[in-house]
Amino acid sequence: MLSNSVIAGGVASGYLTILVLHLNPAFPLTLEEVVPLALIMGLVYGVNLAAVFYVLIVLRQLTTADVLSPGWVSVRLLSWLCTFAAGAVAVIMWLNLRDYSPVLESQAVTRMTASAAMLSTSAVVFLLIALAHIGRRGGRLSAGLLMAMMAISIAAPLGARGRALERTLESRPLASSLVPTPSEGRVMLLAFDGATLDIISPAVAEGRLPNFGRIVDSGAVLHLATLKPTQAEPVWSAAVTGKLPAANGIRASARYRVRTTAAPIELLPDYCFSQALVRFGFLGEEPHTAQSLLARPLWSILSDAAIPVGVIGFPLSHPVPAIHGFIVSDDFHRIAHAVGGLEAGFGVSPPSRFPEVRAALDRWSVPDPQAGMAALAEAPDGADSRPDPAPIAGDRAHLQIVRAMQPAVPTRFTAVRFPGLDAVGHYFFRYANPSAFGDVSEAERRQYGRVLDDYYSFVDAVVGDTLESMQRNDLLLVVSAFGMEPLSPAKRVLEQLVGNPHISGTHERAPDGFLLAYGSHVAAGHPERASLVDLTPTVLYYLGLPVARDMDGFARTDLFEADFTASRPVTFIPTYGR
Repeated sequence: MLSNSVIAGGVASGYLTILVLHLNPAFPLTLEEVVPLALIMGLVYGVNLAAVFYVLIVLRQLTTADVLSPGWVSVRLLSWLCTFAAGAVAVIMWLNLRDYSPVLESQAVTRMTASAAMLSTSAVVFLLIALAHIGRRGGRLSAGLLMAMMAISIAAPLGARGRALERTLESRPLASSLVPTPSEGRVMLLAFDGATLDIISPAVAEGRLPNFGRIVDSGAVLHLATLKPTQAEPVWSAAVTGKLPAANGIRASARYRVRTTAAPIELLPDYCFSQALVRFGFLGEEPHTAQSLLARPLWSILSDAAIPVGVIGFPLSHPVPAIHGFIVSDDFHRIAHAVGGLEAGFGVSPPSRFPEVRAALDRWSVPDPQAGMAALAEAPDGADSRPDPAPIAGDRAHLQIVRAMQPAVPTRFTAVRFPGLDAVGHYFFRYANPSAFGDVSEAERRQYGRVLDDYYSFVDAVVGDTLESMQRNDLLLVVSAFGMEPLSPAKRVLEQLVGNPHISGTHERAPDGFLLAYGSHVAAGHPERASLVDLTPTVLYYLGLPVARDMDGFARTDLFEADFTASRPVTFIPTYGR
C-alpha cells in the first residue's frame, strides 16, 4: 500500500511541476533547472499526497469486506490513484488557465490548453483501466499498459510545454516626439487598495461618506475588472502601463527561485496551496524593483512629454527614476529614518527634494489613520492579529507628503496610493459584516465593528481634500485596483491551519475594484465596466497625448461629455517602449 501511494504521489507532483512550467513559459527546460524544481515539488506535494493516498487506502481496507492484497506495484490501486491525480490536476490546470490567461502570452495559453486536454484524457484512460480491473488483478499486459500511460501522461504535457519563450524588449521612443495638447487641466489620481463599492454604496446612501456621495451624484461611477493574482505589484503595474502582465513583465508580487542561481519562477499556481512553498522556505522570494518593468509607466511617459508629475507610493517605484516633477517610492516611509538618510535618498527623485519630503513626515496629520488604529485597546483575539502597521503608516506618510509637495511643486498629473485600507479590511472585515461569518460575539462587534467604517471615513476625508483643491478643467480619478470580500469557510479553516486565524477579508477571487471620475468635463452616470489597463490610456487621452497601439487598454472617452470628446479625437503612437 505504501509503495503504490508513493508512486502515485510522485506522479501527481510531476503533474503539478508541469503546471508550474506552463505558468512560467520563460523557464528553461534544462535538467539543471527542472530537476531541482521537480525535487522541491516532490518533497512538498509528493510526500503529502502519498500520505493522503495511503490514508484513503487504509480507510478503504477498514470499511469493506473485500480486502485488497496489493503487490508492490498494483494495477488495481495505481489506476484508481492515477485517475484521481490526473483528474484533480487537470481541473486545477483548467482553473489556472481560466484565471491566468490575461497574464500569459497567447502561445503559452495555447500550449497550456493542449496540456490540460492531454491530462484530462489521461484521467479518462486511467479510469477505464481501473474499471476494467474491478474484482481482478492485473497481468503483465495491463501493468505494461498502465506504466506506459503513466509515462505518456507526463511526457505529453511536458512536450506540449515546449521550449522557453524568449521575450524581446521594445525600443524606447524619442521624448521629443511627444507633444501634448495645450490645456490647463490637471489630473489627480487617488489610488486605494482593497476599497469596494459594496461598502461605499450603502454608506453613501446613508449619508456617511459625503465626499464619495458628491462624486456618485455628479460624476461617473464604474466597476473596474482586476487581475489574478490580485496582488498590488501586478495589478498596479497593469494599471500604470496600460499593458497586461504578459507585456509589462510583472506577473506576481515577487519572483521565486529554488536556489539563488536558478532561473526565476514568475507565477505560482492557484488552487493547490502553492504559497506554502514560499511560506515554509522551499522557494526563495525576490521582490520586484522598478527595473523589473518591461513597459514604461505612466509617469515616465508624461515626464518624457515635459508634463510635470508628482507620484507617491506606487509599487515598483523604488529605486526612483529621474523624472520631470517628483516621485516618492512606496518604500520611503519604511526607510525614511535610516541613519543619515542615505538609503532613504534613493526613495525620492530629484534628490534635492529629499529634505522637504522627509520633513513632511514630522508634521501633524489630520485626519491621522495611525491614531485611530492606536486607539484600539487590543487587537481582536490577541496582539498577534494586529494589522501590519507599515501600510497604515504609509497612508499617513503619503497624505503628509502630498500636502507638503503640492504647493511646492506644481504638477499636471498627481498620483497618490493609499495601501492601508486593504490591510485593515483583511483583519476587520468580519466585524463590519458579522452576518457573513456567524461567529462574531456581541462584545467583538461593539469593540471592532466600527474600525473598517472609520477607516473608510478617513479615505472619504482624503477624497474631500482633493475635491476642495480642484479647479476648472481638472479631473479627479478615484481608483480601487481590487475589491474585498468575505473569506470563504474553507479558506477560514485553511488560515487556521497555517497560523492566520484572524484573516477575514480577501480579494484572491479578484473582486472588482472601481473607477470614480469627477470634473467639469465628466459626464455623470454609470458607464460600462472598465478594465485596469484602461486607466493609463484614459489619462493620456485627457492630457492630450496619443495612446500606444501596443497597450491592452482603451481610452474611456465615454467618461466625458460630448462637447469635450468632439474636439479631442483619440490619437495613436505605435509604442512607448520600455
